[in-house]
Amino acid sequence: MTVQPPTTYGTQRKAAARNRVAIIEAAHELFAQNPLVPLSEVAKRAGVGAGTLYRHFPTREDLILAAYQHDIERLTTTADDALERHSSAKAAFIEWFETLSAYIRIKHGLGDALHSAAAQDVISASWAPTTAAVKKLVDACVAEGTIAAGHDPADIIMLMSFLWRVANNDDGVTQGRRLIATVFSGLEQAPPPA
Repeated sequence: MTVQPPTTYGTQRKAAARNRVAIIEAAHELFAQNPLVPLSEVAKRAGVGAGTLYRHFPTREDLILAAYQHDIERLTTTADDALERHSSAKAAFIEWFETLSAYIRIKHGLGDALHSAAAQDVISASWAPTTAAVKKLVDACVAEGTIAAGHDPADIIMLMSFLWRVANNDDGVTQGRRLIATVFSGLEQAPPPA
């Protein structure tokens, strides 16, 4: 008979961390398809039991916020990747904002869960890293000559917010690209004095 070594605290913590990530990833995928998906489906997709899910996320809102925060954190680190993948900073900018809009559409689909004080804290905390990522993209576009110098990244985020309001279908994609072209026409000009 083989004797199994006792489980160490470190091993348990690693397993718990893996489970947490698996749950968040499953939630991201399933919430994108259906914001009202039962949490039992999230647990099943993550390969964990319901008890494990509820130990990490005692309420549905806790899980929604964790998934949202994880997605935004992951997205804000991808500005450099987008710039490396594209020969044009403008193409990287457009791709990055289209990805951001997909995340935000998920957020809007989750309705009331993202209107609590805790949700507002998570959303507020994501503002600085999101603005920093947009600044990288704007700076690259300025260097490329597709955006005039002097535009505030926070203003550009507000301006681009139309993307998460277009329909989530082919017509919406077409409309979004048309509007992005209009935005770039304006961003070619220097901003008006404050």
